[in-house]
Amino acid sequence: MPITNEGIQQEIDKHVHRPEEQEKFIAWFSEISPLMQDIAYALIKGKQHDVSRLVKQALDEGVEAHDVLDDGLIAGMGIIGVKFRDNIIFVPEVLVAARAMKAGMAHVEPILSAAGIEPVGKVIMGTVKGDLHDIGKNLCIMMLRGAGFEVIDLGVDTKPDQFIAAVEEHDARIVGMSALLTTTMPNMGKTIQAFIDAGLRDDVRIMVGGAPVTQDFADEMGADGYGKDAMACVAKAKEFVDASGVSTEA
Repeated sequence: MPITNEGIQQEIDKHVHRPEEQEKFIAWFSEISPLMQDIAYALIKGKQHDVSRLVKQALDEGVEAHDVLDDGLIAGMGIIGVKFRDNIIFVPEVLVAARAMKAGMAHVEPILSAAGIEPVGKVIMGTVKGDLHDIGKNLCIMMLRGAGFEVIDLGVDTKPDQFIAAVEEHDARIVGMSALLTTTMPNMGKTIQAFIDAGLRDDVRIMVGGAPVTQDFADEMGADGYGKDAMACVAKAKEFVDASGVSTEA
């Protein structure tokens, strides 16, 4: 099935610059219905009322809630994540898109909750100590929740003992840390060391991300994974769940 929404095709052509990502999005949108493409495009443009109307229409037509979530809402947020990472859009546009996704989720979430669908896994997320930036983290959280994870958001300026306390309280097996300032990046390593000192390092998988963070830095800090954007964050979390020794439940 071709991409019928011209706006979606233009978004991919103009704003998705990495060949492997272009191929992924083209394949993704080519396989979904025109209505799902319309939902995704309305979300990208931040048209919350259109998203709400189209999501309701899809559900009324019998489209499964998880399909609306994956092929409409998450697909659109995938484009938003790429544009935000590559500085094509900035915080205000992300917030508008997030509001549009929330309008769609208002219809989807009650159905998923009523179905009693178990979460894929639990993830503790927080911006590290000394850093007050959270837009990238919040985008990751939105995508993780959309992918079926239960996410405990610790907010910003999160101290190592707060990460540890959250892991113990919620019996979580995945921790995600974000930093935007180069001056706060070392606190990722300090948090990992705190898990070692507490004897919990082998119990969790730790992923790190943020604009200045790189794979090399993640390796140097002793993290288990690095995500360059929100989609990579979700992929890494799923990888942890599927990996040996990491189950969906503690």
